Amino acid sequence: MLDVRGLTKTFGGVVVIDELSLSVERGEVVALVGANGAGKTTTLRAVVGLESVDAGEVLLDGETFDERRAGVRRRVCALLDDHAWLPETTVAEHLALYARAFGEDPGVVVDALDALEIAHIGDRMPGTLSSGQMQRFRLAQALVRPWDLLLLDEPEQRLDVDGRAWLGRFLRECADDGGGVLMASHDPTLLDASGARTVMIER
Repeated sequence: MLDVRGLTKTFGGVVVIDELSLSVERGEVVALVGANGAGKTTTLRAVVGLESVDAGEVLLDGETFDERRAGVRRRVCALLDDHAWLPETTVAEHLALYARAFGEDPGVVVDALDALEIAHIGDRMPGTLSSGQMQRFRLAQALVRPWDLLLLDEPEQRLDVDGRAWLGRFLRECADDGGGVLMASHDPTLLDASGARTVMIER
């Protein structure tokens, strides 16, 4: 489904991504692993077009990955480390707006909150959530819209041990349902629980 070929990125003459090639198939969880600063986050941002690259290409089912195309945006759910919430809008209201934007029935919000075990915070403002609750809220976005490919940047952050084990099972279920997952992570609990295939990123 996703095919990354020869991706290269430099910042100020420093090579951050060096001719990286990888693939993600349907039903597969792939994890980018490596030391802090190795370029995992930059790789994810480059894949979805948030970072320009010096060389290489990214293909989605054999066609150039172009985030400007509505069809691509509908198929790819990228939950990277960026937070932007509407003021005075509850968790449930945020998710309902997100669902409507993708043509989904807002009723999916109830199921998403239940699946993420955060139904009790649906009427709260995002700014009042704990870090772990916020992370589950962000993940709930993946359950209120359609997608074929899910990208996550160290989603284990701000989750406790039980939360990381739960996240691994959640991602495994997403893949078993036919989706593909590409994430940056170095947490062994998450990698094991999700059955991820690892791709080492080195400077």
